[in-house]
Amino acid sequence: MWTNLTQIQRKQIIDTDRDSLWKFMSDPNNLGKITPEWMLFKITSKPEKNMYAGMIITYKVTPILNIPMKWVTEITHMDKGNFFIDVQRFGPYKFWHHQHVFLNHPKGVLMKDIITYAPPLSLFGTILNNLIIKKRINKIFDYREREINKIFNSKSEIL
Repeated sequence: MWTNLTQIQRKQIIDTDRDSLWKFMSDPNNLGKITPEWMLFKITSKPEKNMYAGMIITYKVTPILNIPMKWVTEITHMDKGNFFIDVQRFGPYKFWHHQHVFLNHPKGVLMKDIITYAPPLSLFGTILNNLIIKKRINKIFDYREREINKIFNSKSEIL
């Protein structure tokens, strides 16, 4: 399929209940609250508050090299309160698959993100991935973890 697939896994323990975290994370309208300003992120569709499998969401974003791009994702799978998966249908990556998993934990909720992607531009994209893209994605998720901690006013742990 793709020889240059990259996978990033992130885990965070959030001091809240699963229902509250699910309600926040499954509302696409909250995505801007946990996305860095430098990405110039803007939802261009009008997604419903309640996520469902098959939902299409469109954005404008500057994920790499400050080049504005359209991004279209689809929620391909969802098990309310447990997980959802978004897949890029059109956008900056050759391939993008993002699993969001929510598990009970003695300290609240363990939120796991599994991001599997292939950068654009074949060999040049692989070089960009090693130099810029992977670091940028991790920087975005670092920001997201800090903002989630602020939103839930918790003593969350980043694993």
